[in-house]
Amino acid sequence: MTEAPVRAAASRRRSVSKVTDSAPSHGELVELVGAASSVADHSGLRPWRIIEIRGDARLDVGRAIARAGGAEGEAFDKLAQKPLRAPLLVAVVVSRRESRKVPAWEQEATAAGVAHLLSLLLHEAGWGVMWRTGVWTRSPEVAEAHRLAPEEDLLGWLYVGEPAGDDDRERKPVDAEALISSL
Repeated sequence: MTEAPVRAAASRRRSVSKVTDSAPSHGELVELVGAASSVADHSGLRPWRIIEIRGDARLDVGRAIARAGGAEGEAFDKLAQKPLRAPLLVAVVVSRRESRKVPAWEQEATAAGVAHLLSLLLHEAGWGVMWRTGVWTRSPEVAEAHRLAPEEDLLGWLYVGEPAGDDDRERKPVDAEALISSL
């Protein structure tokens, strides 16, 4: 039996930490974000948005991360350079909407679903992707650098670029049976 395309894509997906300076174009990103918008979304609220970060804007993000981390001197410079590890950063933002039916946690889950589906679509299109998060995503300094509104939070960044080498490592097998329970 042939493996279904979605299952095959999910099985091949890997986080790619080393990428070159090549990245998808704005147009390609728009197309993939459009496809990722098919994620489950109770009441069609679209409680998310994407921020495309390229060029020197990556340094602005890095400096905000360094300020949030309280870094100084050489440690500041080192931390501020981290966003330069990829030519494109895709910030995924949960943008909560007023709703009596859809609680905030569900809106955040929708935004996380978009991030995951977008990372899968980017990977399937041949791009290397690493979803990076951390304590700084919820810091005031980083929120300001991303111009987030009060009802928004940053979920993290997809670091995107052309893979810097072949990485055909097999994933560690998961005991799926141990993760399933019954009532």
